[in-house]
Order: sequence, then structure tokens, then C-alpha cells
Amino acid sequence: MASAASNIPGPARHDSQGIPMHAPGRRLTTATNPHKDIHPVPEKSHVGPDIEAYKAAHSDTVGPHSDAWWAQQARDNLTWIKDFSIVRTGGFPSAEELKEDNPNPPSTLPITWFPDGALNACYNCVDRHAFKNPDLTAIIYEADEPGEHQYITYGMLLNEVCRVANVLKDMGVKKGDTVTIYLPMTWQAAAAFLACARIGAIHSAVFAGFSAESLRDRILDCGSTVLITADEGRRGGRSVATKVIADQALKECGDANPVKHVLVLSRTGSKTVAEQHFTPGRDVWWHEAVSNVPSYCPPEVMNSEDGLFILYTSGSTGKPKGILHTTGGYLLGALLTVKYVFDVHPGDKFACMADIGWITGHTYIIYGPLSLGTTTTFFESTPATVFVSVLYLTIFFLSSMAYFNHYTRSISYPTKRYWETVSKHGLTQFYSSPTAVRLLRKLGHQHVQDHDLSSLRVLGSVGEPINPEAWNWFNEHVGKGECAIVDTFWQTETGSIIVTPLPGAIETKPGSATVPFFGIETEIVDSMSGKTLEGDNIEGVLCIKKPWPSIARTIWGDHKRFVDTYLRPYPGYYFTGDGAGRDEHGYIWIKGRVDDVINVSGHRMSTAEVESALLLHNGVAETAVIGTSDEMTGQAVNAFVTMKPEFSYDSAIEPALIKELVLQVRKIIGPFAAPKRIFIVTDLPKTRSGKIIRRILRKIVAGEGDQLGDLSSVAEPEIVDVIKQKVADSMSA
Repeated sequence: MASAASNIPGPARHDSQGIPMHAPGRRLTTATNPHKDIHPVPEKSHVGPDIEAYKAAHSDTVGPHSDAWWAQQARDNLTWIKDFSIVRTGGFPSAEELKEDNPNPPSTLPITWFPDGALNACYNCVDRHAFKNPDLTAIIYEADEPGEHQYITYGMLLNEVCRVANVLKDMGVKKGDTVTIYLPMTWQAAAAFLACARIGAIHSAVFAGFSAESLRDRILDCGSTVLITADEGRRGGRSVATKVIADQALKECGDANPVKHVLVLSRTGSKTVAEQHFTPGRDVWWHEAVSNVPSYCPPEVMNSEDGLFILYTSGSTGKPKGILHTTGGYLLGALLTVKYVFDVHPGDKFACMADIGWITGHTYIIYGPLSLGTTTTFFESTPATVFVSVLYLTIFFLSSMAYFNHYTRSISYPTKRYWETVSKHGLTQFYSSPTAVRLLRKLGHQHVQDHDLSSLRVLGSVGEPINPEAWNWFNEHVGKGECAIVDTFWQTETGSIIVTPLPGAIETKPGSATVPFFGIETEIVDSMSGKTLEGDNIEGVLCIKKPWPSIARTIWGDHKRFVDTYLRPYPGYYFTGDGAGRDEHGYIWIKGRVDDVINVSGHRMSTAEVESALLLHNGVAETAVIGTSDEMTGQAVNAFVTMKPEFSYDSAIEPALIKELVLQVRKIIGPFAAPKRIFIVTDLPKTRSGKIIRRILRKIVAGEGDQLGDLSSVAEPEIVDVIKQKVADSMSA
């Protein structure tokens, strides 16, 4: 296993100066990743006490003998209606199999796990726990409104799931049908997901921040006959016109509209929606429908390879890709990663701060924690909000876009919601994004220090590589130096985490995803030749050698696209699309998407590396680095930077500040990495979940600011115009 950290000895390890390498705060010098700390493992965990224990455990999960381990895990952790006799079939196609004239193309050589077994995902997530302990809290629902929360027990969840399942059956939904879910972050979203799984319907959840156009495209692609939505959503003090957007999406479907029924959750009790945006005969109120059906619905018998859900991701062609995950393998991957990556034990309260509209929400809010029988968290609000909207919302429709004119007023809104939530509920695991961590770091640690976070044991990061500065802030101010930190790497397509530290076994380095999870065999491959790169201190693209249980099976309705995107680029492997390096200790460093690697005059560097260098400046709060075409060097580095509130400077000295930042990058990385342009801005374009949307920045710098497309996923769309003006002024100066 080339990527395992096989050459790190035990606790007595020292560097060349005789400094103990496990000591927090000490520096580890590496060829590819300088200035990175190594932090020790925690005590008492599922795997440990050191990397040798991890290596022994991991060796059981890969190779020709590993079927026995996977069979035992599947039987020990999941409840099967019909036992399986086959653990897995298929693999990644070779170059020969990928030839166009091959009589047995990859589409006829499926990847399967436990293919002759039968189970039900909902039963595994709800029933078996409700029967054992109906009063155990399944969901902590932290509402957007400060101070409002609700505890949903497994017994309550079973009742609601069964009722929603019966409503769907009354609407004609049957096994194999698709149901589109367009809901805000309310606990009832879990009931909607699980009701579909209970009756064998495939759910397609659409992030409730997406536009009518995006929702329309997804409904048409998967052909849903039922849409589940809400009157309005709440987020950061704002009311969002969810039902109005849904209505517009259905209108835009035209004659091809497959939706016959709309189930509407009353989240805010909007009179406007009830009186003006409710279609009798098609629309049904959730609370009325569930009160008129039986409180029990028997679970459908599902083959392990039957579809569980479709989740759409953005595609390079502009058409969203409907990633299909199946039942048995996905559920096992979700459960095992929650258990081992986050070191979950009975009585824990797990919190993933993502949205259920993304894969992180599917796996680490719903299916992973609930299948394990632990308590999960629905956090409806935001980590920080500087204003809220009044309840009046004027909505204008122009072509296929929904434009919202919020009448806002400046109101103080809590910037401590994360920490209040942790303290109030005694959360034990906290999983968030690097962007959110950087935002919280920007706001200052004074918002953290007044709250009791002693219940926390594991902190997690997901979505993009976390820079060491944010990692260290997370460790020092949230974890108080006592929590394990897991910097996880995975994708919508992988279904669950594939590269990660394991608390109790893996010493961590800020910014490194470290080692492969169970069943994952990573390879660093040369991007040009496709050959495996041996040894350490190397960089290439990250590929996976063998299928794992939770890997996506196909793209809905377009398996050829699945093969061309993930299997054809490097035959015999799954291609993640990410660049990666392996350091001298065998640790994996994710460099970001291949298109986020900048090549300046033959020098390849990741955008994350440049961002990390800029964040070392004491005044920098956030940064986003992009590569743009350059006539002389092939590509040039462009950086967008926001400054900390307490870092004051006169605009007259902005050129001097920019020069200072450029010199810092030159000093830390080298002259070749020096940004050609740095734009100091007030904020960056982000999704509602806090992820920076770099494609917008690329287009603006490339002079394509009039071709930005759908901006409905941007949390603060007005910042886009501010950035466009800033770039225009800078370019003309």
C-alpha cells in the first residue's frame, strides 16, 4: 500500500534536530509541504493506539482475502431481509475493455456489492433502533430562529416516516419511481428521504437554494411524478420563497412536466403561499395528508443494488450529472465512516453542519448517523449572519430566472450559533467546511471562548483542502488542543469518505488528508503518462485501484458519460479528478481539482498552496486563488483577498499592501508563484453553505463577466457586481 504512512515509528520519533515529531506546535519539514505540524493521536478509540494498528486493520480490508472482512462488517452492522452469498463483482475496466470495438463494453461489466442480498435502508436507519429504544433522540433540530430547537426520537421519526410513505403510496409512487425533494433544513427532510427509501422510491434531493431553472432541469431529467417542498425556508434570519420557486420550475417544465402531485410542508405558515401559490388538486399540505393515513407502512424488500438516491452535480458540459447510489454498499460505507472516522460511540451526539441538498448532508446528516443508531443534528441556520430580511419579499420572474428583491434592515443577528448549539446540546462531533472555519476565524475567537465546548471529541473538515492556518485555529480555539481533527477527502461520486485520519491511530498534519480509509487503495498517477508513481515525495493525480462499497454505480440515464468521466481517463482506475501528493511519511495531500492546479512557466502549484501563503499575513481573513491564461507564462496567478475587520488600512496604501502580499508569496513558495494580480475585496462569492464559487472569479478576470450564468446558488449575489467593478478598475489602472 504505497500511500500508507508506513515509515512513521512510534511516539519516540524525532526529527533531525532531536525534537519529538509528535509534539504539537513543532514543525515538520517536508519537500512538498513545508511548515506542517504533526499532532498526536487521542486515547480510547475504535482503532489504535498507533499507525501500526491502522495498517493491520487496513490490510484486512483490501486484497483478494478482504471479502471475508466486508462480509462480516455487512452482517454485523446491517440488518438483512435476505442474506447474501456474493460479496462483490466487477472492477474498473482495463484499456482493452475500454476499446470502442470491445464486444463487452464496461456498461455490461457492473460493479456490485452484496448483489444477491436484500434489505431496506429505512428499516436500518429507523425501525431497528426505534424497536430497541423508541425514546432515544434520533435528531436534534436546531431551528433558524435563535433559541428554538426540537428533539425527535426514533419512535417519533418512525411514525412520521411511515405516514409520509403512505402518503406517497396514495399518490401512486411505487418501487423504482423517482421523487424530487426540494426542502429547507428542517427535520422533516429526513422523513421525506427515508419515506422514499421505505417504499423503494429513488429520491432526488435538490438544494433549496437552487433556482427554478436548476430545479426544472433535475425534475425533467429523472422524471419525478411527485415533488416534496415547503411553503418557505428559513436561513440566517431570512425567509426564502421555496414554494414560489418550485411553482415556477413546474411551469417551466411545460408540456413535459411529469409532476402530478406536490406535497407541501408548512415551515413558516405563509399566508401568501396558502392564498396565492397553492394549486388545488395538485398541491397537498403535509400536515393534512399525514393525518389521514395509517401510522405504519411495511418496508419494501430491496435488492442491495437497487437505487437509493440520485444526486446531481455540476458537469463540465453544463448539463448536471445525476449520480446514482445504490442501497447496500452505500449504507455500509456511510455507517462505517461515521463509526471509525468520527470515532462515534453509544450516547454520542453527531453534528454535520452541511445542507441535506449536498452529498455531505445525505451521508453524514441522514444515512450514516441514523444507520449507526446515533443522534444526528439538523442545523437550519448559518454560522454568522450580519443582517436579516423583513418578512416582505417581492418576487419578479424574468425569462427562466427568479429574481428576489429583499427589503432588508440592519439587525444584530447571532454570530455564535455554532458554539451555542454545541454547548446547548453537548455535541460530541462537529463536521464543517474549511470555508466556514475561515469565516469563524475571521470573526475572531472571542465568539468561541464564552461557550463550553468540552463535550467535543472530534472535529472534521470537508469540501476542500483546509489550509494549515485555519486548521490550527480550529484546533486551538474550538478543540482547545484536545480534540482529534479529521481532514476528510471524498466526493459525491465516492458516497463516503475515502482518505482521512482515524482518531486513535493516525498522527495528523494540518492540511493533509493523511491515509486511505478501509477498502481504499490509492495511487498517485502521472497525469501525462498514466503510470503509477512509486515512492514518496511525489505529485500527480489521485486514482483508486479497486471499487469500494459506496462508489456511485452510474450517471442517471447516461452510463457512457460515467465511464468517460471517471474510468476512461486512466484505465484500470477510478479517477478522482484531483491532484495529490504523497510526502516522505506516506501522507496524502489533496492539491485540489486538476483544473485548480496552475502551471506557470512549467511550475505546477495548487491554488490551495498559494492561498495558504496569503493567509499567513496577519491581516488576511479569506482568499481565493485562480489561474488565468497568460501569453508569456501559459497561466498566471490571480488572487482575491478579504481583510480581517480589525485590520484597518487606508485605500491610498492599497498598492503597498498588495506588494507586501506578493512578496509574502514569493518568500514562502517562490518567485514563480507570485500573483500577477491581487484584488482586495470586501467579500467573496459563496454558496449558502459557505463554499467559495471560484468559477465566477475566473470568468470575471477572463473578461466574461456577462456570461456568469445562473447565480441563484450565490448567497449574496450583489457581491458579484462589486467584484466585477473592482476588477475592471484594477485592469484599467
